[in-house]
Amino acid sequence: MGKVISNRIRWLRFENGEMTQRELASRSGCTRQTINAIEAAKYGPSLELAFKIAGVFGVGVEDVFQYEVVTEKKAESG
Repeated sequence: MGKVISNRIRWLRFENGEMTQRELASRSGCTRQTINAIEAAKYGPSLELAFKIAGVFGVGVEDVFQYEVVTEKKAESG
């Protein structure tokens, strides 16, 4: 059983004037590489950074990030 944090950052960036990763990073106080890693689900942000990213888009954290527990059965089927 694993845990996955997925996100809608890429979609939100494009819905907000095709914002670049660099612009989002600057506005949320981190590096472009951090945004890239979070967007690719290779890195889970700190709670503080998650709130900052959500704040840039003017939405709640739950509108940006989703937490899911993946069971073995679920992982095998999809």
